[in-house]
Amino acid sequence: MANKLAALLVSFAMLMAAAAGFYTPPSPSTCGLKVGYYHDKCPHAEAIVRGAVGAAILRDPGVGAGLIRMLFHDCFVEGCDASVLLDPTPANPQPEKLAPPNNPSLRGFEVIDAAKTAVEAACPGVVSCADIVAFAARDASFFLSNSRVSFDMPSGRLDGRYSNASRTLDFLPPPKFNLGQLVANFAAKGLSVEDMVVLAGSHTVGRSHCSSFVPDRLAVPSDIDPSFAATLRDQCPASPSSGNDPTVVQDVETPNKLDNQYYKNVLAHKALFTSDASLLTSPATMKMVLDNANIPGWWEDRFQKAMVKLAAVEVKTSGNGEVRRNCRAVNY
Repeated sequence: MANKLAALLVSFAMLMAAAAGFYTPPSPSTCGLKVGYYHDKCPHAEAIVRGAVGAAILRDPGVGAGLIRMLFHDCFVEGCDASVLLDPTPANPQPEKLAPPNNPSLRGFEVIDAAKTAVEAACPGVVSCADIVAFAARDASFFLSNSRVSFDMPSGRLDGRYSNASRTLDFLPPPKFNLGQLVANFAAKGLSVEDMVVLAGSHTVGRSHCSSFVPDRLAVPSDIDPSFAATLRDQCPASPSSGNDPTVVQDVETPNKLDNQYYKNVLAHKALFTSDASLLTSPATMKMVLDNANIPGWWEDRFQKAMVKLAAVEVKTSGNGEVRRNCRAVNY
């Protein structure tokens, strides 16, 4: 894995060198966003972020899964505005990052910090933290998929000034959701049933705490494969608690590779969550699972488009956003 990532980083550096002075016109805007937004404002912004992400994943592939998840957890709460990055303050002691869906499981904050520091050194006060989160998720997808997931990410987001832990419970779907609840949850953010099924494929990377699936998948009867359940019971306590809540890989077949293995796991009843298993409970979503599992390139193509849609949810405007100097704190 490390050799492949190193090769990708070298290839990317060569591509950037070859492309010096060459510019592709921006694609049509998406919710006021556009590809190439920083071409004149900060020409190397995207390359700087990709370098920080690639270096982090080379050290620890698991952080890449965290960066993909971070985009989802940011955009579903207050929109794609980097509100998930804000640290607690005396005035706001409970921001999003301290909420149960994010703490202690959400990873990658230090990668965003490193990218922001480097971008600020190149172009002070220009590149938003929200755009860095979106670029980082795209770049993590690129590296973890061995470049099979490669797409342009429109930019021009602004950073929000509000972050409240309680809002995560209002908008982030828990792993015990059934299909109807998932569909409604995604529809509220302007995302389709297919977007939901496709974005669920990101569960092919990363880890999960046992408490996210033991109560409704192992402690009670479920459709989970018996041999897979036995393996999970060997790794998880019967009653996970804050003091004893280990993690397991979400995809035992290709845990550090962003691919379509997730859908094969769902079909084999070897997926962790109730929400994963729910994709088989309607003919329409079952067909999507089958197509994603069996048609080469099908899932990757749709994942790229769904990520762009996700990253355009409820973006801030100049009336309610800013470009933070520090991703962990609002400007004063």
